[in-house]
Amino acid sequence: MKRALLPLAAAIFAAALPAGTALAEDHEIHMLNRGADGQSMVFEPAYLEVAPGDTVTFVATDRAHNAETIPGMVPEGGETFRGRMNEDVSVTFTADGVYGVKCLPHYGLGMVALIKVGEGDAPNLDAAAGVRQPGRARQRMEALFQQIDD
Repeated sequence: MKRALLPLAAAIFAAALPAGTALAEDHEIHMLNRGADGQSMVFEPAYLEVAPGDTVTFVATDRAHNAETIPGMVPEGGETFRGRMNEDVSVTFTADGVYGVKCLPHYGLGMVALIKVGEGDAPNLDAAAGVRQPGRARQRMEALFQQIDD
């Protein structure tokens, strides 16, 4: 009997939402010593497009990593975050724009990610793309920016 009521309850809940309202999604990005392509010190996936209200969990798959925002790579109204070493961190993105993410101990080795929130042009795209990156992070971040609207 309870199972028969679940679809009905879901339908009533969906009908109660304002038109055009989408349910938020959950995404995962893994912090890895080696990615599927053989590169070391990576977030996988390193580029992600999400909707406002979606949550991204950075999963501490391998040890000695964290996830945190890169200064200058957060849109106006967006919140910065800093995860602890060896721990998962979940972030709900609400402001449209691009967010740069780094693993602090492996930043110079290129452990970066880019998250685009919202559709259309990112309001902070030029400012975020202009942030100087150290070492290998520069090439990896340039490649991530090229994925926007591909």
